[in-house]
Amino acid sequence: MSTTVKPSADAAAIHNTREAVRSQPGLGNLTFQMKARSSGGLTVRTETGATIQNGVIDTSRVGKFSNIGDEPAGLLGTDSGMSPTEYIMQALAGCYTATLTMMAAEKGIDLDGIELDLNFDINLNGFLGLDSNVRKGAKSIRVDVHLTSKTASREELEALVSEMQKNSPIHDTLANPVEMITRLA
Repeated sequence: MSTTVKPSADAAAIHNTREAVRSQPGLGNLTFQMKARSSGGLTVRTETGATIQNGVIDTSRVGKFSNIGDEPAGLLGTDSGMSPTEYIMQALAGCYTATLTMMAAEKGIDLDGIELDLNFDINLNGFLGLDSNVRKGAKSIRVDVHLTSKTASREELEALVSEMQKNSPIHDTLANPVEMITRLA
């Protein structure tokens, strides 16, 4: 690994956040909002919106971050941004990194680096409507996690990865059915 900046988190801050939600369970209710607009062709521009926690709206992130999504030329896009599939993998990578970092901090494990190799396997025969027996989404998502630590054993790192999968919100969202509500506004 060529990581020069170590993953780190403040274990005391994690504890304080957990205790705040424990004492006020409503703080656990959080909504993230985004706004997306077509940018021509298959391209979409997405930007951050407000967050709502326990009924309190925070607009400090509205429009703060944005990105362009597109498809590769081979899938009829102009390749002007990451594909939706790549954004799913980015979301999973971000969540895995944050979850691993926070869990390691709480366990007193000093991580020197985290690298993830992600693969999203899909059969386009489903999406293109060529085979009704093939699902339209991913067949599998594979992640190889590379952790380095000068102090943790291989067994400790394996346990961390195993436990991380049980604690990652994005892993849970992708691995389990979630209610999806899509409607014409």
